[in-house]
Amino acid sequence: MGVDLASFTSIDTSVSLRSDTSPWSHFRDFWALLKPRVMSLVVFTGFVGMFLAPGELHYVLQTVAIICIAVGAGASGAINMWFDRDIDQIMSRTRGRPIPSGRVNPEAALTFGVVLSGGSIMIMGLAVNWLASFLLASTIAFYIFIYTVWLKRSTPQNIVIGGAAGALPPVIGWAAISGSVSLDPIILFTLIFVWTPPHFWALALYRSDDYEAAGVPMLPITHGPQQTRRQILIYSSILFLVSLLPYLVGMAALTYFIVAGVMGALFLVLAWRVYRFGLVKNCKQLFGFSILYLFVLFSALLADKAIGFPFPLELAKVLY
Repeated sequence: MGVDLASFTSIDTSVSLRSDTSPWSHFRDFWALLKPRVMSLVVFTGFVGMFLAPGELHYVLQTVAIICIAVGAGASGAINMWFDRDIDQIMSRTRGRPIPSGRVNPEAALTFGVVLSGGSIMIMGLAVNWLASFLLASTIAFYIFIYTVWLKRSTPQNIVIGGAAGALPPVIGWAAISGSVSLDPIILFTLIFVWTPPHFWALALYRSDDYEAAGVPMLPITHGPQQTRRQILIYSSILFLVSLLPYLVGMAALTYFIVAGVMGALFLVLAWRVYRFGLVKNCKQLFGFSILYLFVLFSALLADKAIGFPFPLELAKVLY
């Protein structure tokens, strides 16, 4: 069943008309609705969860699982853009998105997101397993109804609680392979969950005017920059400790421990600079590094599993 994307781009006269109506431009606009940069990190952490999980799954079904995670994440992003189209039009960072700029009709974006959400959930259940499907559905529902509809506009703890949605992909990936959930994927969840506040608060500090204009109660708006910088340092310190858990429970080896220690120390240094100086450049440095940080840590987990380094305590038992 085909969908004519061109039919979804009609807009009212209150917004500017698009200058490019080619099929490729339509594709790019709908692709942008999926928040591909966010989706790429979600896919990567989900893949790591799959790679680390015990059990076997045919590579075709592994690919299906990853695609379902990606599509589910992107679909929830599209619905988020539909719901937030009013504030996106106010904020300079987001007013160029497809809906507020008038390149995609809001109803089309909602339909697009709902269809992809439902499809990804059903295919995950039918092709992989229903636990992974349930977790994917829960993630999408949490992001849309708990974070987007409720928390984002009502509390400065929006991204703290709402961060649970972004932390679930490795758990979904793990469940796709093993058919279960254990301590290991919960640790991966916790790592991303604790990483989320300093990541987003760094952005909120240097984009506070945007959030204030849109009426979004981010922490710098409700409690001020100083309290936000303090919270960033506190969460960054907790993150450093949580990042060592994969090594401490035997989930990862010494290689990961060293990488986590070095990256965590750098994260703390940047967080301290934000706390101490609070300059825009300090906030931008922490925000940018935080993305690299998560990618490097999860890459180290992959490397440990792929190379097969033994856990040091187990190695000691063999040697002695």
